Amino acid sequence: MKTRRQFLIKAQLGVLAAASAGLSASNPDPASAQTPLPAAPTTPGAPPTFGTLPAFGPDVAAVTFAEAEKLTQVTMTPAEREMAAKSWRTSMAAMLERRSGPRKVALEASVSPATQWNPVLPGLKVGPLRDRFIRSKSDSAPLPNTDDDIAFAPVSKLSRWIETKALTSERLTRIYLERIKRLDPKLRCIITLTAEHALTQARRADQEIAVGKYRGPLHGIPYGVKDLLDTAGIATTWGAEPFRNRVPAADSAVVARLNAAGAVLIAKLSLGALALNDIWFGGQTMNPWLLEEGASGSSAGPGAAMAAGLVAFTIGSETGGSIISPSMRCGVTGLRPTYGRVPRTGAMTLCWSLDKLGPMTRTVEDAMLVLKAISGPDTGDVGSVPAKLDFDAGASVKGLKIGYVPAWMKEDPATDVDRAALDAAKKLGMIPTPISLPDWPYQSLNVILFAEGAAAFEEIMLDGRINQLKVQVPDAWPNMFRESRFLSAVDFVQADRLRRKVALEMARVFTDVDLLLVPSLRDEMLTISNHTGHPSLTLRTGSVEVSEARSDWAPDPANPLPKFTTPRKVPHGVTLIGRLFEEGTIAQVGMAMEKLAGVVNERPPGF
Repeated sequence: MKTRRQFLIKAQLGVLAAASAGLSASNPDPASAQTPLPAAPTTPGAPPTFGTLPAFGPDVAAVTFAEAEKLTQVTMTPAEREMAAKSWRTSMAAMLERRSGPRKVALEASVSPATQWNPVLPGLKVGPLRDRFIRSKSDSAPLPNTDDDIAFAPVSKLSRWIETKALTSERLTRIYLERIKRLDPKLRCIITLTAEHALTQARRADQEIAVGKYRGPLHGIPYGVKDLLDTAGIATTWGAEPFRNRVPAADSAVVARLNAAGAVLIAKLSLGALALNDIWFGGQTMNPWLLEEGASGSSAGPGAAMAAGLVAFTIGSETGGSIISPSMRCGVTGLRPTYGRVPRTGAMTLCWSLDKLGPMTRTVEDAMLVLKAISGPDTGDVGSVPAKLDFDAGASVKGLKIGYVPAWMKEDPATDVDRAALDAAKKLGMIPTPISLPDWPYQSLNVILFAEGAAAFEEIMLDGRINQLKVQVPDAWPNMFRESRFLSAVDFVQADRLRRKVALEMARVFTDVDLLLVPSLRDEMLTISNHTGHPSLTLRTGSVEVSEARSDWAPDPANPLPKFTTPRKVPHGVTLIGRLFEEGTIAQVGMAMEKLAGVVNERPPGF
């Protein structure tokens, strides 16, 4: 099997096109932008026509199109090339004002495309009919004797201790601050530590709780957010050199909601630069379970911080696997909500129709406690929608039909851990149900990812700031964004149409089953479910052994990955895919599997 990143790279092959044939992605030579030709005389009542724009841009020859055909993988005749070359400057070149200038209209980061992806297909009723949230009952567990045991306790327990005043928010915050000081140098998962800010929030939480003003299960709980969520007066760097001094004036919607819930912001966590993989301007974020390898990305910081017990919960983001992959690598729980449930106002945009924000936590119930606090529409995100959340931590999963693709369970990247999870579903009274998906070129959907990403970061491409990024290899954003400038608008529309067909197939599948169980890093489902907007829950259910460190990056013979004479034990788990807006169902199943697996309390050695 290909790695996820190799898969994304190869997804570009066969879909590149000369939307700007013969033109550089940078500004053309100013001397070639000639004075427009005089307008042809018009006859009253004659309508405007295509192909009569003022001539603009450099001269284009037939050979330019002959070369561009190697990118488009289409073929024109010599006569067709001649016609295209003679007409290009008056038919197409003048429309490329964003490239050639003067760029009269600013497209601010807050301006989203006019066309919005709606995962709910016409005529399809989705989501729970009621709002209901029933957390697990308190188990009356006593406060642990050691700070380390407190640090690794789930929010479901921490919140009970804080509510009953057995533990103060300030003490808990200081426990995490001490662990960060001692352990983060090994991991590089913290971009900005907000120690004084956190202590101020913690003291306020303790004062409120002391007088009976308890806000709920996140009150006084220290957390970290991936450093693409704006925080007022606190640097939000996107992990990228051009933005390392960026300080927003307002909180993102998610941070504002967590503040309102009384949570304590303790750190801005690392992400691969501009949300790709696990290398940022401070270095590579490492996996606490295996310090010889990266934590995976792009939510590398949230994954590493959770696994190392540096925070109580985190917020990550996913566009094409960035919650699932680090959750798998670091052995934590990652919940990617349905597209539109959690508002992205104040979050860095990579892809308007794909980006999703979600919790990365110690347990499944913790993820749901956080999801409840951050759900709901916001006017700043036109893709956000109202949605009910129905969750009962004690509900039975017996009788649920859990779908799986038989062939996927027999081949890489599936492991015995995946197959054991399917057996566990039977033990829990669920009904494993084989499903099938058409043999379609799902990688073609990634045209949407690359095109939207290149559009989101067009400004730093045009002014050259993209060259400041630490990583400049072929599978990093700088090269991929440059190549994406040659994607065809026609290919983008066709990918969008394919997206609708795939969404219809997923709707068909979910008429037969209640949820899906899939190998977490299966390329097809990573791509499908991110584009269709379905929610996913990734949780650790076991371990595997590896003889070589793993990487998000394409193989580099000059920098081989470390190999281990004695295989290393690392976490492994599965992913559950749910119906649109039915996070409650996959969470109930996840809690049952989590309890049966019995590995959620294991910690990485040395942490």
